[in-house]
Amino acid sequence: MNAHWRRAIEAVRPLGRRRARGDGAPAALPKPLRADRIGDELVRRGYRFRTDDDGDLTGTWDGNRFWFLLLGEDAEILQVRGRWAGNLPESSRSAVLQACNDWNRERLWPKVYVRAEDDGLALYGEVSVDLEHGATDDQIAETLSCGLVTTSQFFASVSTLTDSSGS
Repeated sequence: MNAHWRRAIEAVRPLGRRRARGDGAPAALPKPLRADRIGDELVRRGYRFRTDDDGDLTGTWDGNRFWFLLLGEDAEILQVRGRWAGNLPESSRSAVLQACNDWNRERLWPKVYVRAEDDGLALYGEVSVDLEHGATDDQIAETLSCGLVTTSQFFASVSTLTDSSGS
């Protein structure tokens, strides 16, 4: 396990321990979802990221590009979207679609899919959470961890496709 994922897992662990302990601390109230709150959580974890030309937060983890997007009419949906750094040839479409279908059938997160792009087939993973009524800092932290960790697990699982396709 590399340092990025170790930090992501360590960031979430204390949240579960605090809840299980019943430490009597008052429950945090949800606050409006905003990009700066997402950025604050990424900074708290020591992650490097930037704001792209569209105003989205983005960075790379294990060489894969991730975006932290606010979607919906009122920017109430937090989506962690990752794009695998590799590309696969069109000839591997059947195997790639099967891998995505198997993943989506057997797991809740992330939703994964393949897109044809100029340089071949690209793989994406997305975790989306509707936070219409706001979010606590813990909810933002858990969503970011879920998106980064599970999408990276999918990307790691497709390494067998690259080995068998010759890419």
